[in-house]
Amino acid sequence: MSPLMLRQLWSLVETTQSQILLNLDDTTLVQWLLKQLTAQRSINRDEAVIFSTYIQSRLPLIRDLAGSRIVVHS
Repeated sequence: MSPLMLRQLWSLVETTQSQILLNLDDTTLVQWLLKQLTAQRSINRDEAVIFSTYIQSRLPLIRDLAGSRIVVHS
C-alpha cells in the first residue's frame, strides 16, 4: 500500500459526510470506501484485499473522526 493510496483513503474519510461513515454497518462501510477508492484509482484484487483489511482495522478510528466532526459542527 503506497503512501499516496493511504493519503487518498484518509482524504476520502475526511471529505465524506459523517452520517455516511456512522450509519453504515462495518461490512457495508468497508465496501463503500473501497468502491469510492476504486472510482478514484484502479485497484487490483490484491490491493483491494489489503485495503479491506486495513480499513476494517481502522473502523473505530474512522467512526471516531466522523463523530468528532458532528460534535464540532453542532
